[in-house]
Amino acid sequence: MDSNLNQLNNSEGCTNYKNLNISKNPLSTDFGVLLISHGSSLPYAEETFKDILEKYLSLTGHNAEVGYMKVAKPSISEAIDNLLDRNNNIKRIIAMPVFLAPGIHTNIDIPIILGLEPKETDPRCPDGNYPEDHYLMESKPINFNGEINLIGCIGPDPQIISIINKKIESAVSKSNSDISSDKTGVLLVSHGSRLNYNREFITDIYNQYKSQTDYSVSQGFMELCEPTIAQSINNMLESKDLDRIIVVPVFLAPGVHTKRDIPTILGILEDENINTHFSNDHSHSDSHTHLHDHSHDHAHGGLVEFDGEILYTEPLGSDDIIIEILKNRIENNI
Repeated sequence: MDSNLNQLNNSEGCTNYKNLNISKNPLSTDFGVLLISHGSSLPYAEETFKDILEKYLSLTGHNAEVGYMKVAKPSISEAIDNLLDRNNNIKRIIAMPVFLAPGIHTNIDIPIILGLEPKETDPRCPDGNYPEDHYLMESKPINFNGEINLIGCIGPDPQIISIINKKIESAVSKSNSDISSDKTGVLLVSHGSRLNYNREFITDIYNQYKSQTDYSVSQGFMELCEPTIAQSINNMLESKDLDRIIVVPVFLAPGVHTKRDIPTILGILEDENINTHFSNDHSHSDSHTHLHDHSHDHAHGGLVEFDGEILYTEPLGSDDIIIEILKNRIENNI
């Protein structure tokens, strides 16, 4: 990474480009790049996206900013203001949702926030009349008269499999248990969505990964869809005798779902202090986690009986492969 890059965020969420020459790329003079994130009440996702932006700036030299749909700062409208503050002559903004899979946020919420037509009818509110306290009603209007080109999200890029492999290898290397690959299963966990896109995404990733590994593999959804996490693990155990399950949350950034919800469903989160239970690829090999020893009746899909080891990895994060995917997608739309 460029050692001269000094990216700081002030209290208003504005990126400091003092030591970055964004004009080193001649294509950066007439457009801005808006990388859109969901936003989280926990700091982990914001830290990940600061890192993503820093790497993206260093790699491309584009006039780029991260904007958050809700909770975190800068908001999408504030991020666009930041782009214009740095270059008020830009004619268009290339907006990319930095999401792994399409869904309600990418197809409905983000277009509406950007002042564009949603790509489909909102199943949450088919008539389009949102309650006054809905975050779509609270978003600020976009102050930009040029063209906004909203492109697709990351999707099931084959390069993602390399990141998954790295996460799994790291988790196994930190385990104290000597368990063979034929006694190991891998569960790829996705969020789930009211729309079918999330299922299509994780199924594609699952099929790609399954064709390249000797592990037993399954997929499960945190909520809204089936098979649930518990159903998937039970199905794996019914088909093969396993001593270890490696759970990979196929999410981009850490947040409430990966730090609390999924660990709770797995039974590896024993109290409410989520900050003390996770490191970069957290292994639970010391205690050989027993899911049935924990009573999480609210867990989506129920619990499973498993007497082996669960290794739970971090999400994909700001891996350099993700940055390359963003760069290629955006520059294909310049």
